[in-house]
Amino acid sequence: MSVVIIDYGSGNLRSAEKAVERIARERGLGTHVNVSSCAEHVLSADHIILPGVGAFGDCIKGLRALPGMVEALEDRVLKQGRPFLGICVGMQLLATQGHEHGIHSGLGWIEGEIKPLEIPAGMNLKIPHMGWNQLQISEAQARHPILKNIKDGDHAYFVHSFHFIPHNPDQILARVEYGQALAAIIGRDNIVGTQFHPEKSQTLGLDLIGNFLEWRP
Repeated sequence: MSVVIIDYGSGNLRSAEKAVERIARERGLGTHVNVSSCAEHVLSADHIILPGVGAFGDCIKGLRALPGMVEALEDRVLKQGRPFLGICVGMQLLATQGHEHGIHSGLGWIEGEIKPLEIPAGMNLKIPHMGWNQLQISEAQARHPILKNIKDGDHAYFVHSFHFIPHNPDQILARVEYGQALAAIIGRDNIVGTQFHPEKSQTLGLDLIGNFLEWRP
């Protein structure tokens, strides 16, 4: 099984690579991990991971600057149905639009918008949302294969100032409370994304990555 982690100049590539290699080894999965900026590698990948750190506009510009990359992703993920995982801004790029330093078009794979975090008056919370927070997972959401052995109340590590508001709330697979209920995991069909960093979320993160590698949507 081949896994491609896309290198477009944004993301914790090494930590993501190490996390994938570790859980693949622990679960006995014959996995080859390739960190690549090459569209051809995406076209032959079994699983695809898009990390992301930074501003929405810069990240989508960097992704689109890679020759043939968006077209390869659309072919492999949307047309051929290969499992896809977006991490942090990599998840946000799935949206229709991002509202960070202007309005920028995203990939549009999951309809919705990326909006700035807003903390209600009187709440002693800082932006960015940084640190460990509990996931809120309903009984129905827990049935998704990506959440196998991950429980309501488990902690994940977040670092973000913007959040994903999907047009269809049924595409939220888990939430986190930070001044309001925010989307922590989104997904549809063969596509999932996490606002938190699974590669930094210890046991929970490794479980999620392992579930993704074993996922056959």
